Amino acid sequence: MPRLLRLRAAALTATAVLLSIGLGGCGDDGAKDEDLTQQELNWKACPAPDEAQGGGTSPSPLPHGGEWQCATMKAPLDWNDPKGDTIDLELIRVRSSGKGSERIGSLIFNFGGPGGSGVTTLPSFADGYETLRTRYDLVSFDPRGVGRSAPVLCENDQQLDAYFQQDATPDTATERTDLVDGTKDFNDACEENSGKVLPHVRTTDAARDLDLMRQVLGDDKLNYFGFSYGTELGGVYAHLFPKRVGRAVFDAVVDPSQDPEQGSLGQARGFQLALDNFAEDCVSKTEECPIGDSAQDVKDRIAKLLKDLDRQPIPGVFPRELTQTAATNGIAQALYSKDFWQYLTDGLQQAYDGDGSVLLSLSDSMNGRSENGEYDNSTAAHTAISCADAKPRYDTAYVEQKLPEFRAASDTFGDFLAWGMIGCTDWAVAGAADHPTVSAPGSAPILVVGNTGDPATPYEGARKMVDALGKGVGVELTYRGQGHGAYDSKNKCVRSAVDGYLLDGKVPPSGTVCT
Repeated sequence: MPRLLRLRAAALTATAVLLSIGLGGCGDDGAKDEDLTQQELNWKACPAPDEAQGGGTSPSPLPHGGEWQCATMKAPLDWNDPKGDTIDLELIRVRSSGKGSERIGSLIFNFGGPGGSGVTTLPSFADGYETLRTRYDLVSFDPRGVGRSAPVLCENDQQLDAYFQQDATPDTATERTDLVDGTKDFNDACEENSGKVLPHVRTTDAARDLDLMRQVLGDDKLNYFGFSYGTELGGVYAHLFPKRVGRAVFDAVVDPSQDPEQGSLGQARGFQLALDNFAEDCVSKTEECPIGDSAQDVKDRIAKLLKDLDRQPIPGVFPRELTQTAATNGIAQALYSKDFWQYLTDGLQQAYDGDGSVLLSLSDSMNGRSENGEYDNSTAAHTAISCADAKPRYDTAYVEQKLPEFRAASDTFGDFLAWGMIGCTDWAVAGAADHPTVSAPGSAPILVVGNTGDPATPYEGARKMVDALGKGVGVELTYRGQGHGAYDSKNKCVRSAVDGYLLDGKVPPSGTVCT
């Protein structure tokens, strides 16, 4: 199943690769199991990430001081049976640099996905959060089903290589059959290898884990920074526990009013806008754009490349080839951040000369594949959480009916995202709802940050989140920029507004615009 992750961490993974080349109702009563709320966490030095987390080495201390610590928190497998079986959730933290009354408590991060490991992502971004660390312990976690937290496991590495090599935009009956069969094989493997956990990885379950985490960490309120899918998780938490929301920021905001089809269509428009902006940027520079004479020429050459790859792949990273699907995926990956536009330019130049290694490396980073051929479990977790959350199921006939609409939204990404809708068709667990419920009357203000150039979570979603949270809760901040998210662009206006709220409780005027 093709997927465009709402995952900020993917861009970081790509850097490393390229440089080397619901349940539980909606009450406000929280966790009830006294044994779990009173558990004491055994913080110790973090181990190296395991394969499900993406591998690598133990996190290094922060440049300005601060050692990383990890711990395991027990949570109910089934929040409808809180005294039943438990699962282990992996947490990471670095203590606040502030002393005494300067420290507010813990600031919990979720970096998106769904399926992203917070335990591996927080250390990678934390150097940019030193200001926030003056008053908070910085904390993140692997949500249930992810990384070291009861991970969903599906196919092995060799099977995943084949899975991602299949044609995700079928043109013939045979290709359609192959795509459907490949998707079903993947979903069947998830049920076979992880059937016990699959019914319990909904976002509502993760939100209840957050509230347990809040209590175990000793905080009266949840102070929270959610990116991308993390905004959906934060919104669901605010709906379930509005009185327990402290200071919360949502950045790169998911539209909570959309079902999966509408979300995919929105992403088609968003990635097309980002590609348009990339092409315009290339030809607007003083030096000659090496991949086209005009913005339209840039896009026309990309379209021809993808069409040619559909007929005949080119060498990628030996022994694998760059297919049309992998190239589309790699292009999308590079559009997550303006910092990656140069990689996209280089990758396209090389692909036009018959070398697909850069675009395939970009695609690998999106899919969670490391250089040694091992995959993290982000694909499995993304599928499991998405399919458990979303009720709609789409078949091939429905997708074919919708193809014209998706192609109108994006001639580059339309087919890719339309066919991705079949990913949950044969899933073992019924989806919970058409879309998440995030209304949070009585919650403290939540700062909602939208980026006008965001490809993965289009800007319009921020206003929809503000509306859905309810009057007096959502506070909208607009960043006129490029890429997925705003805070890590290091825009001074955005940083000032977000830091001012999280550190001092100063709510910016709703409708503030940063350029």
